[in-house]
Amino acid sequence: MAQDEPVRQRLLAEATRLFAERGFESTSVQEIVVSAGVTKGAMYHYFDSKDDLLHEIYARVLRMQMDRLTRIADGSGTVSERLYAAAADVVETTADNLDDSKIFFRSMHLLAPETQKTVRAERRRYHERFRDLVAEGQREGVFRADVPADIVVDYFFGSVHHLGSWYHVEGPLTGGQVGAQFADLLLTSLRPQAS
Repeated sequence: MAQDEPVRQRLLAEATRLFAERGFESTSVQEIVVSAGVTKGAMYHYFDSKDDLLHEIYARVLRMQMDRLTRIADGSGTVSERLYAAAADVVETTADNLDDSKIFFRSMHLLAPETQKTVRAERRRYHERFRDLVAEGQREGVFRADVPADIVVDYFFGSVHHLGSWYHVEGPLTGGQVGAQFADLLLTSLRPQAS
């Protein structure tokens, strides 16, 4: 099985590259398999469809981010430290996997309805775990409680999901630097208002 893994990874890498260059709709399965140097049969051994490839491109990033968020949220440190680390991490890992995220957000509406439903549920689990950190800080009085945690999370992730439209790896800031700035802005916005 391990020797088969490079084929799967190659298919994902080539699909990501082609979808980024040409768009999901304009890329055929034939182009993907030729570029990956495999047969259609090999592709269909790993993926049921082009939709399945698109889903996996995003799902692998989201799984990695969820694992990291769980470790951060369940780790030591104050709720402020953990939320800062989680916010910085999601921005940095999104920047590090920018093609995957851009492709996905640009093409999600093209997925089959059931696949879209699955993806939304996966993203919701991530957002809910992140929201739990905000709510924890609000209960402890560390974060302002006059703005619902759901609004805080929607506002923050609106910015994160928009990274693909302006962030460039060749730009003046690294993903880590942008992550630190986003995290700082989030924590500053959550400071309780002075009476």
